[in-house]
Amino acid sequence: MDIIRHDDGSLTVPVAPVRASDGAESDSDSQTVPEVATIVLRPGEGGYTEALAEWDLQQDPDRGEVVSTASGRAEAMSVVHAVAEDPEHVAEAVEALADPNAGAEALRHVLIGGTPSVQAFASEVAEAEGGDELPPHTATKIIGEVLAEIDNNPSE
Repeated sequence: MDIIRHDDGSLTVPVAPVRASDGAESDSDSQTVPEVATIVLRPGEGGYTEALAEWDLQQDPDRGEVVSTASGRAEAMSVVHAVAEDPEHVAEAVEALADPNAGAEALRHVLIGGTPSVQAFASEVAEAEGGDELPPHTATKIIGEVLAEIDNNPSE
């Protein structure tokens, strides 16, 4: 089962089924196939950033190693700041980027680093773009929205 990203930013994530205790199993118990269980993670909850990085990789498993460039980092900071200022216009913020793919790569690079990386990035955005520092869960949610927008509307 794949990770599912919802419009509100939450993720439905498969979890390993709980194994039976070491106690004796009946024949009928050993023949049942455990169903895949899922949980819903929201921005700010433990494991969310890692699950979002997994979801992003799922979108294009052949993408290759993530590389962040200086220009991509600047694009990433710009778009995250723009979406934080006006969350209703993600598509317009992405369209304003000179190189959406470089910005996406930089954002993926941030996600790979987990929560500490997202927190450092949020501080960097506030310092470079102005405004209040975003909480890591808000920055992570915005990153997910931006990546979904870029992936749904690839530049030519």
